[in-house]
Amino acid sequence: MMFSKPKFWDDKIGIYSIILFPFTLITLVFIFLKKKFTKKIKFNIPIICVGNIYIGGTGKTPTSILLARELSRLKKNPVIVRKYYKYQKDEHELIKSNFKNLILDNSRIAGINEAIKMNYDTVILDDGFQEYKIKNKINIICFNQHQLIGNGLVLPSGPLRESLKSLNNANIILINGEEDGNFEKKILKINKNLKIFYSFYKPLNIEQFKKKKLVALASIGNPNNFFKLLNDHNLMVKKKLVYPDHYRFSDKQIENIIFEAEKDDYHIIMTEKDFSKFKYHKSNRLNFLKVSLELKKIEKFLNEIKEIYA
Repeated sequence: MMFSKPKFWDDKIGIYSIILFPFTLITLVFIFLKKKFTKKIKFNIPIICVGNIYIGGTGKTPTSILLARELSRLKKNPVIVRKYYKYQKDEHELIKSNFKNLILDNSRIAGINEAIKMNYDTVILDDGFQEYKIKNKINIICFNQHQLIGNGLVLPSGPLRESLKSLNNANIILINGEEDGNFEKKILKINKNLKIFYSFYKPLNIEQFKKKKLVALASIGNPNNFFKLLNDHNLMVKKKLVYPDHYRFSDKQIENIIFEAEKDDYHIIMTEKDFSKFKYHKSNRLNFLKVSLELKKIEKFLNEIKEIYA
C-alpha cells in the first residue's frame, strides 16, 4: 500500500486526531481480540523479529540486514524472512543487494517452515512484530529519533500500529539517532526489562556529491530524515521531490525527472531503496547515497541476541 503520511500524525493532538479517534478505538478493539484469540505456534528454530509500532521509516530492513551479516560473522546461518507484498519490491531489492539469504512468502509461517526445510539455523523476521501467531522470538522494536511515537495515538488518529503497551512484548529497543533520556524513561515505565540501544547511518560515498547541485528524491516512509542527513553533510540540495512510500514510477515519469535534471545541470540523489526503481535507466545524473547502519555498543547488543541460542 502506497501512502503519504498525514502531517498531523507527528504534531500535537489536534482536531483531525480527535475526529478520527472513534476509528482508533475500533482498531484497538480489533488488535485486542486478535491477540486474545490467535493461537500461537512454536517453532524449532530461533526467531529474531525486527519490527516497529510507528508505521514506516524506522529502519527495520537495514537493521535486519546488519543483524544477518553479524550473525554470519559469528558462524551462524541466518535467513531473512519477509511477508511478500507486491508493492514492496524496492525493499526486496534492497535486501537482495546486501544479503543473499532471503525468503519471501505470502505467509510468514510458511516462510519460517521453508527456512527450517532449507537448514538455516536462525530466522530474522523483517517486520513481524504484529504477527501474533509466532511464539518463540526475540522482539527488536525500531524507532527513529525524529519521529519516535509521533502524537502517540494508534491508527488512524496517529501513526502507531498498536499502543505503547505492546512494548511489554518487546525485548530490545533500537533508536536511530541521538540518545533521548526522556523517551527511555517513558518506555521503561511500560517494560523495565527493555534493553535500549542506538544506531546511526554512516554515509559511504558522500564525497562524490560534494560541490554538485542536487535534486533529492525520496519515496520512503519519512523522507525528511533522508533530507536531514544530506543537510547534515552540507550537500547542495536545490530541489526536493517527495513521493508516497513504495511509489511506483512510470518510465515516462523517470524520463521527465532525468530530463529536468539535465536541463538545469542538477544531479539526482536518492536512497538505495529508491534507486532500485531507477537502475535500469542509464544516466550519469542518477545515483544513490550508500549508507551503512552502525550500532553503538554493538558487542553488547549481540550478546543480548545470543540469548536466543541459550
